Amino acid sequence: MSRISAVFSQPGHKALIAYITVGYPSLDATLKAVSLLAKSGCDIIELGIPFSDPLADGATIQKASFRALENGVTPQLCLEVAGQLSQSVEIPLVFMTYYNPVFSYGLTEFCGACAKVGVDGLIIPDLPPEEGSALEAITQKHGLDLIYLLAPTSTEERIRLVVEKSRGFIYLVSVTGVTGARDRLPADLEAFVSRVRALATQPLCVGFGISTPEQAGQIGQIADGVIVGSRIIQLMEDEENFMLSVGNFVKGLRRALNESSKKRAR
Repeated sequence: MSRISAVFSQPGHKALIAYITVGYPSLDATLKAVSLLAKSGCDIIELGIPFSDPLADGATIQKASFRALENGVTPQLCLEVAGQLSQSVEIPLVFMTYYNPVFSYGLTEFCGACAKVGVDGLIIPDLPPEEGSALEAITQKHGLDLIYLLAPTSTEERIRLVVEKSRGFIYLVSVTGVTGARDRLPADLEAFVSRVRALATQPLCVGFGISTPEQAGQIGQIADGVIVGSRIIQLMEDEENFMLSVGNFVKGLRRALNESSKKRAR
């Protein structure tokens, strides 16, 4: 069992997964934020490797990636930061990135480096499962979970393919579109989760658009975990004072997910 899979082995526990962009608003902020997120109740942290053309990301994370690139953040630097973090936090770390940086680095070389510094998995939104066989084989060799995404528009054929290939968990995109905090959850989200649940044995985690504890609690009723990124990035814009606001926000998410677990048990 991988360290990511172990997160979901706790009976009744709902996973809280946080995303931050490495190097936004600074590398020092990244190091502080990850430690804070782990202490505040996160189970897994996604470390975003900034990329010039982040197809799946909305304005908030695009801005963070642009700033991080301006700060000189590279895949190599992200690996070094992950190495530091894996020594200071006990929860799994996952790289969220795009295929181009991984391909440019070298598939084997990148996966080997990830394993060496303590990264547990990869999420690559622009890698379709039909084209992932080479990277799947390499990640498995190095003990990394390659996590695939599904959207509400995914066909049964695509769902079955992702169920066959995704390791650790399956990332369910709550909406058709890009990342970004939203006021409400889509009306058909529960039906989407149920459609995937009927075919999958992996845990199902929902991301894109979750921005409040109330939304997290609703998702905790129907899925195994929630993924929050853009709202955390927004709170981190104030580099001097984000620790309190981010800490309180994440603790609120954790409480909401814990309460959702209790409701499910009743």
